[in-house]
Amino acid sequence: MSSDNVCMSCGACCGFFRVSFYWGEVEGEYQVPKELVEPLPPFRGCMQGTNQTQPRCVALTGTIGEAVSCSIYLNRPSPCREFDAGDAEGACNRARAAYGLPPLPWLAQAIPVVNQPASPAVAG
Repeated sequence: MSSDNVCMSCGACCGFFRVSFYWGEVEGEYQVPKELVEPLPPFRGCMQGTNQTQPRCVALTGTIGEAVSCSIYLNRPSPCREFDAGDAEGACNRARAAYGLPPLPWLAQAIPVVNQPASPAVAG
């Protein structure tokens, strides 16, 4: 990740959501380290620390809102790979708000305006 990546100064998602995934990712494609996974019967697991009242992924290092990184970035599970900063559903900004961080500005810019009336024709 580049140093201008907003996620490296945020990390709110890693301290807000439960990160659950199919157990096969522990020994499958991503090789999520087994010692960092809590089993969720029957066929799922979650990153340790994320199945708590106040979640924080055990793989997150640093201070949320200042400087963070993922200690298993190359082996992170699918929910982490698929999570989008500033996603259209607002999950990122909900997590940021929980830590007193401002919403990401590009989310508002990315939402297209739809059903806008056409300009009236000018009679000449």
